[in-house]
Amino acid sequence: MLGGSEAWLLIHVEVQGRKEKRFPQRMYIYHYRLSDRYAVDVVSLGVLTDRSKDFKPEGYQWERWGCGIDFKFPICKLIDYEERWAELEASRNLFALVVMAQLKALRYKGEERRRWKMYLMRILYDRGYDRATILELFRVIDWMMQLPDALEQQFLNDVYTLEEAKNMPYVTSAERFGLKKGRDEGRMEGRMEGRMEGRMEGLKEGEAALLLRQVTRKYGPEAVAHYREQFEQADTDTLLEWSERLLFADQVEDIFKIH
Repeated sequence: MLGGSEAWLLIHVEVQGRKEKRFPQRMYIYHYRLSDRYAVDVVSLGVLTDRSKDFKPEGYQWERWGCGIDFKFPICKLIDYEERWAELEASRNLFALVVMAQLKALRYKGEERRRWKMYLMRILYDRGYDRATILELFRVIDWMMQLPDALEQQFLNDVYTLEEAKNMPYVTSAERFGLKKGRDEGRMEGRMEGRMEGRMEGLKEGEAALLLRQVTRKYGPEAVAHYREQFEQADTDTLLEWSERLLFADQVEDIFKIH
């Protein structure tokens, strides 16, 4: 700390991509669960990536019969930086480029998005970052500002031309193949998850469909894909038991442990 003392704390960053009424309550729930589990100071920060200008929650309040909660947390609203574009362009902070990519991805599609994507790549190369940094940021920007196949090919050709001009052949043919392969596998995984969800919807009383949504929300689609065989083969009683375990499971693996 500035005073010379040491402190151990947890920084909880919650990225929220859409306006949600229960978001402040979730922030409070995550905060007290982290605090209870680790018994250290927890600082929660909300990063709001949606386009709703009036969605700026700063805390969660609850009160009844003299008992109450007043939980406050700072937020960062990315669309506020649209008015500070020049500041982002001038910043040497690598995350400024990520914010710029998010802002343009929210606003534009098609050819206009391709143009801005290439603009950000020129900034990336003009600054002379090392190869590892450029490739890492390239992958992030490429993922955030996805394009239709035809425009993506044009974008990659423009990147190749830019690299030749700067004698910086970083995004090689192998890299391009890896990016395309990753996107293709992502699409295939999405289709597999969609088919799995369709099968689950047909199970009795919808336990499987509800559990699928809960696991996706809490642990992400990768967890669902990894344990899809267990979800597909379980009967309704097992799925109901797993749904109850999900409430207290710290990791997705805990759902399947025998207690």
